[in-house]
Amino acid sequence: MPRRGYQRKATRTVLKYTLKRFGRLFIVLFGASILSYYLIVHSGDPLQSLRESTDADAEYQMEVRAQHLNLMLPWTDEYYLPWYERYWDWLTGVLGCLDPTDRIIGACDWGTTINGGDVTAQIAHAAQVSLRLVLIATVMAIVLGVLTGIVSAIRQYSSFDYAMSFLMFLFWSLPPFWAAVIAKEYLAIRYNDWMADPHFSLPMIAVIAVVLAIAVPMVLGGSARRRIITGAVMFVYTCTVLPLLDHIHFMEHPRLGTGFVAVAGVVLAVGFTALIAGMQNRRVLLCGLAVAGLGIISYFVTWDLLRGAQGYLLPLSLFALTIVICVAVGRFFGGYARGQATAVTTLTGVLLSGLILLDHYMYTWPGLLSAKPRPIRTIGAETPNLGTNDFWVVSLDHLSQLWLPTVVMMLTSLATYTRYTRSSMLEVVQQDYIRTARAKGVNERTVILKHAFRNAMIPLATLVAFDFAGLIGGAIVMERVFGWNSMGTMFVTGLGNVDPAPVMAVIIFTGGIAVMFNFIADILYAVLDPRIRV
Repeated sequence: MPRRGYQRKATRTVLKYTLKRFGRLFIVLFGASILSYYLIVHSGDPLQSLRESTDADAEYQMEVRAQHLNLMLPWTDEYYLPWYERYWDWLTGVLGCLDPTDRIIGACDWGTTINGGDVTAQIAHAAQVSLRLVLIATVMAIVLGVLTGIVSAIRQYSSFDYAMSFLMFLFWSLPPFWAAVIAKEYLAIRYNDWMADPHFSLPMIAVIAVVLAIAVPMVLGGSARRRIITGAVMFVYTCTVLPLLDHIHFMEHPRLGTGFVAVAGVVLAVGFTALIAGMQNRRVLLCGLAVAGLGIISYFVTWDLLRGAQGYLLPLSLFALTIVICVAVGRFFGGYARGQATAVTTLTGVLLSGLILLDHYMYTWPGLLSAKPRPIRTIGAETPNLGTNDFWVVSLDHLSQLWLPTVVMMLTSLATYTRYTRSSMLEVVQQDYIRTARAKGVNERTVILKHAFRNAMIPLATLVAFDFAGLIGGAIVMERVFGWNSMGTMFVTGLGNVDPAPVMAVIIFTGGIAVMFNFIADILYAVLDPRIRV
């Protein structure tokens, strides 16, 4: 009975803490909205251009604009509706978005622009475009940054560590707008020129072979003899494969193929088993190989089904089903190591699904080239008048337009995640419990992944929250550079026109994401470290 009472008390405490945090979120957003609205409406005169106009219908245009901006404008006086009344009208419309019945508060209405446009529809479109950019850049930066930081910490003061430190400081110091211009030149314009007649010349093959012969041994590490052998193998391999790809016109008709997907599935299953559970755990290995086999079978079974997809619903549904099957295999057949088996099966299934999806997009590449011979445009989030409604061609076009800004935004965040992960890992591995685990004979894989990595992630939880909010703000600049018609355009145009509705929509949306991710960071603290739990 006392235990049950303690559990009920703990549940009430957690619920009270969660509700209190949510209440603070709304208070922060409410205060930010008041201050922002006051500053926007007092930043200028939205009717100034019409006051100076000599058009015969200038007075009528002023009246229409005043209605769109919710201004009270008696033509004999020079005053507007008080800002707090305009703010209240705007706030009641926004609060209607929290009422799905539209009966208690009213319909969801984010207001109208200075020209009468519907801000609700505009922010819905702009938000999904901006989030698509920010989410992909954030996920890529976290995955690559954390992995690079862990390896750098494990191999401290190695050539890999020095090289990564140099590159990360270089990426961190790059001005985003300058990096965007460079990316436009080399990753779009010159790449499009090369795609007009894509072939690997001898100097190009030599440069790529030398770079890989230096980079791959640096990543893999080992003795000097091992590095020399690895570099020589990579040089010969590159000089052999690139002419072969050129001969089969791989750049115009790329494919992974059944053999590559099958081998990749087995390699993923074996690799994750070795990393997470160890090769001595045969049950976990068999679970991973079973998921790899199911993935190879699904490659054939779902090919025609996916080729006929008309939207994202079918691929997302199949992906969700993949995760369910992977978790079920790990939980039911993992035995005493079901947790490790679930991790192996899920990671294997997710990455294998990604390879299958990549093969579908590679199969679609010739269709995109026929629709637009220069595949990477430097302006816009999508290609206007593409000339086809095929789902795969249209979605591949969106991805090709997402390529440049995603790489630029990812590089600026990659350096931060790498350096924070490295420093956090180096601090954790010096703790007493890490030395004790090693002294007790715990293998290095368990020490790094189970003991050190989890505790090293606690500072990164805060970093992810702030970085995601920063990327949302940085996306406004990036979207202007690449000519995306999304939240950056809404914000800049609205601010220049003294138009509060679109500016407030962007501020509330980005502010809401920022405070929500800070709330998620607080929850992650308790997940990563039980000592922090309420």
